[in-house]
Amino acid sequence: MTTNRISLFIITKNEAEHLAKCILSAKTLVHEVIVVDSDSTDRTTAIARDLGAIVYNHKFESFTRQKNFALSKVTSGWALSLDADETLTPELAEEIKQAVACGKADGYELPRVNDFLGKRMRHSGIKKEYILRLVRTQKAAFKGGLVHEELCVNGSTARLKNVFTHHPYKNLETYFEKFNKYTTLAAEQMFQKGRRVCWARVLLTVPFEFTRRYIFQAGFLDGARGFIWATFAGFYVFAKYAKLWYLWERKKWE
Repeated sequence: MTTNRISLFIITKNEAEHLAKCILSAKTLVHEVIVVDSDSTDRTTAIARDLGAIVYNHKFESFTRQKNFALSKVTSGWALSLDADETLTPELAEEIKQAVACGKADGYELPRVNDFLGKRMRHSGIKKEYILRLVRTQKAAFKGGLVHEELCVNGSTARLKNVFTHHPYKNLETYFEKFNKYTTLAAEQMFQKGRRVCWARVLLTVPFEFTRRYIFQAGFLDGARGFIWATFAGFYVFAKYAKLWYLWERKKWE
């Protein structure tokens, strides 16, 4: 395993629209691109191969397992984790090169900014998020369940300054596709842990989540997008608990 080389790894499912931009944003930085796909029906894997990526098909069981499988295929000393709808800025790519050359930490948190419906969000709790994405391969692993996986490193961490960009929701159709997927996985995870629905808690949490995003995190400064994002954040909470309730109801019928 080459110590100072960097591998990019990405998990995919029908990401033909985004994947090329993601890979190309890191092309001058990394020596290897690993794409782990779960039965895409579009041109995702063809695009990945055309751009020189090593492609594996792997059945999706959870985000944690999928990303650990991808990490296991990395042959470089450093591993960079990106989602297909994320892109590095040239400034961050250069900063990553310098960080790896210095090697002062075992992992680096990268600041992520988020676009929503075609425009960068400046507030609403997603202005800038520091996320561990660059790690020494042999010291790292993902932990978590079906959703909310977290990359962890056994060692020291530091933060870089330049940002990468998340482009998850170019329109509302895309938003609700992901909304449905993630609320379903969240409900299934809670169901597996034996969690039950407390409707009184839901009644309090839904408006609080809206208020937190829109007022406390200044979502109102993001205009209509901030209002929509805050409203959807509250509805996300309601939807995952409604789906959890339905899983327990369905179990009664079996």
